[in-house]
Amino acid sequence: MHGPANGQFYAIYYPLLAVIGVPANLVATIILSRERCGLSRCITYYLVAIAVADFLVIITAVIFNRIAGIYFRDSVLSTTPSCALSTMLVYATRDGSVWLTVAFTIDRFVAISCQSLKTRYCSEKTALLVIGIVCALSCIKNIPFYFIYQPLYVLDGVPWFCDIKFSYYNWPAWQAYDWLDRILTPFVPFLLILLLNALTVRHILVASRARKRLRASENRQDAEMANRKKSIVLLFAISLSFLLLWVTYVGHFLYVQITGEAYFTGLDFNDPQYILQETTNMLQLLSSCTNIFIYAVTQTKFREELKNTLLQPFSTLIVCFKT
Repeated sequence: MHGPANGQFYAIYYPLLAVIGVPANLVATIILSRERCGLSRCITYYLVAIAVADFLVIITAVIFNRIAGIYFRDSVLSTTPSCALSTMLVYATRDGSVWLTVAFTIDRFVAISCQSLKTRYCSEKTALLVIGIVCALSCIKNIPFYFIYQPLYVLDGVPWFCDIKFSYYNWPAWQAYDWLDRILTPFVPFLLILLLNALTVRHILVASRARKRLRASENRQDAEMANRKKSIVLLFAISLSFLLLWVTYVGHFLYVQITGEAYFTGLDFNDPQYILQETTNMLQLLSSCTNIFIYAVTQTKFREELKNTLLQPFSTLIVCFKT
């Protein structure tokens, strides 16, 4: 994130994103937590963790950062400590969401392509351990962001807004940290998800050919493939959504590194550089709202549970009126 967005379009887009993203992720968390969607507990744990992480991204990055920056510029959220804390939380929740998606991709890759590791790795215990490690490291890794800011000005003893310290641009340690942050999210996850999905597709094609040659075990293999189909479709849908919505962010990152141009920090919101930069942020934040729609499209039982959850308040009202 590079400062709060402005302009009429952004003033409409971010509240709309929050109105959709908050309830969508809450509903997804509730439905998945019931474990009625026909998915293994291992998959369910990852999907619940991703939904919670996406919910926190909407709260921190969209509501506290973007919307507060547009509509509540003179509130306590604009004081330097709050601004610095908000930025740190934005990066922490973003990293958590991204790397949980990577962890889910790795889990499904092992389950589909590495049968020798499947029993040991694709377990509830491993899933909980990986989720805990990812969340802890995402928080620890982004603590330094709290210390890169200084007040833009001080009024009546109160420090307002966040201005990046000059040392952040000059000290080698800060420069190394900045590079590490941008490489770890989203460059490495983007490449990992792309690579693992390519390997998964290759394995599926090879297994399909082998199944045709081994006619004696054809029915067993087809049944096994049918059982895998749900997780395969889910994996590809989530991965494709992530790749499409993050590709502009990665492309912009590579453009900045190759050309040597700095990220836009000016106040001209009609500048093409600002529009490109903010578009990458908008698409990246949109990725925190799409998973529930992916589940609804790809998972029949999730769709049924979603329908029941949405109709439940009306059913309760009907029962109350009847009594």
